[in-house]
Amino acid sequence: MLVTRLLKHQKSSEKERERERERERERERERETERQKQRQGEKETGREGEKNVEREMG
Repeated sequence: MLVTRLLKHQKSSEKERERERERERERERERETERQKQRQGEKETGREGEKNVEREMG
């Protein structure tokens, strides 16, 4: 009886750890997506800045 409870608890703990790992992976994917958006925004801003400099010089 006690052994069965321990095994059930162990299995549920493993499931919970797996869920936590999955949540962490999801958070990491979201952070990476945000970084990519930010980099893309910086590139676009950089291009606009270059265009503005060309207009001022030209």
